Amino acid sequence: MRTFLTEWQAELKRTLTGSRDALPDWARKFAEGDDAGYFLPGSAVWAVHGGVATIVGGIRSLLMQSLHPGVLAGVHDHSNFREDTLGRLARTTAWIHALTYGSTAEARAAATRVVRLHESVNGTYVDGGGTIRKYSANDPELVRWVHNTFTDSFLCAHELWDGPIPGGPDAYVREWAEAGRLMGVEFPPESKAALNRELRESLAAGTLRGDERVAETVAFIRDPPLHPLLKPGYRILFEAAVLSLEPEYRRLLGLQIARLGPLPLPVRLAARVTLAVVRLALGPASPSRLAAHERLQRLGVA
Repeated sequence: MRTFLTEWQAELKRTLTGSRDALPDWARKFAEGDDAGYFLPGSAVWAVHGGVATIVGGIRSLLMQSLHPGVLAGVHDHSNFREDTLGRLARTTAWIHALTYGSTAEARAAATRVVRLHESVNGTYVDGGGTIRKYSANDPELVRWVHNTFTDSFLCAHELWDGPIPGGPDAYVREWAEAGRLMGVEFPPESKAALNRELRESLAAGTLRGDERVAETVAFIRDPPLHPLLKPGYRILFEAAVLSLEPEYRRLLGLQIARLGPLPLPVRLAARVTLAVVRLALGPASPSRLAAHERLQRLGVA
């Protein structure tokens, strides 16, 4: 039993960070730098991104992002997400943590790397109205959709499965707007109401669509190439992400709330138990947070 638990814990860490036991190199950098960074302990961003519900938020945001055909075209045509799923996940984790816990120089460098990587991601897609459109991964519309769906998904997951947010939901949206600006989003929403309004406008505009490519992507997100030890827990968290989506998004994605006959399954409770086990396995504080505290203490900030 001990060997099983040790292996499960190691695979969980490898999946989330790219390293089974050692501290990831990118996390070590957060102890370096000469300023406090964009966010501090006690901030809404530290509270949300320090919770394990971010796993559900990440799944949810991928599902929502796939509904924009321009975003989906960029992923399908220019990435190796099928062959390097865990690598992409680890790099995304590194980006989130750099902006959350790093110095301003580290955060800006992480954002710049992504923007430069996206410069070569160009092509065409068919929008929800059947019009062929050109795209670049750095197009304001696409970057805004990614930022808004990320913000909404992490906020929603935290509100459902983690504790209170310092300053409330508006504080998280306002603080994380800085990440949007770093990625090129002009005037990102700074309140939950503004965020919800922009998401509703995206739905009403008719750009979003569900099609065969979306169905293929959803099937992959439902059953990614994870270690067998992690798959039972992941299935629960995937269903939790589906549960948290607005009905219109579920319809476009071709998804339904998990049921046993006419009765909905207790997904919310099952996700809470699963996330509690994950929290116990990962420990009370992430290496990124600890490294950031080391920098802040050195600077006399915390």
